[in-house]
Amino acid sequence: MDDPGVLRVVVAEDNYLVREGVRRLLEDSGEVDVVASVGNGTELLDAVRRLAPHAVLTDIRMPPGHHMEGIEAAHAIRASSPSTGVVVLSQHADESYALALFADGSAGLGYLLKDRIGDLEDLVHALREVCAGGSVIDPQIVDTLVRRRSAGSASPLATLSPRELEVLRQMAAGKTNAGIEQALFLSTSTVEKHVNAIFTKLRLPESGVHRRVAAVLAFLQNDGGAGHPAQGLPD
Repeated sequence: MDDPGVLRVVVAEDNYLVREGVRRLLEDSGEVDVVASVGNGTELLDAVRRLAPHAVLTDIRMPPGHHMEGIEAAHAIRASSPSTGVVVLSQHADESYALALFADGSAGLGYLLKDRIGDLEDLVHALREVCAGGSVIDPQIVDTLVRRRSAGSASPLATLSPRELEVLRQMAAGKTNAGIEQALFLSTSTVEKHVNAIFTKLRLPESGVHRRVAAVLAFLQNDGGAGHPAQGLPD
């Protein structure tokens, strides 16, 4: 009988050495069973259909087009297998990919930089978060979005204090208030005060963890005209 605490994961990466390295890293954690490792989007969708994993960890660019196959696969997986979470890995902190991934909602989706592969705890946390229907966004991506959207003095983001921006990054990374307390060494009341201030300043309703991420992303996407994902960007 399968251990209910162990995540069944499919890994998709066209580079064999990277793919095998990630597989071994995840399995060495004792928390993940990699049920398949594949090299392209077609094989990924087939593996999800056959094996019904808890989660998928996929690169953005894979054969045949080496463009946005991982994001396209993520959307297809969430549509056909809504119980399967998907974490997409990218080489560079480009906001257009993140906005493309979350264009139709953020539940069950995560976007991390490949640098996170080296931090097993963060990687497993992200997989568990998307399995539970939550969302995770790499803090560096949030930083990029915030910097670009807050450049204009008219942006509500420009009204956030440095500490509120830190709390916003933690929220976007899928942290609960308790998780933010631990990460930033703040009291419960202080975190609640900052979270309430953020939603007040950004004119966003407070709700569940993944909805908070979706709301922040929606604001960042619409404020200042993010536009459509650029074509031919590196992953």
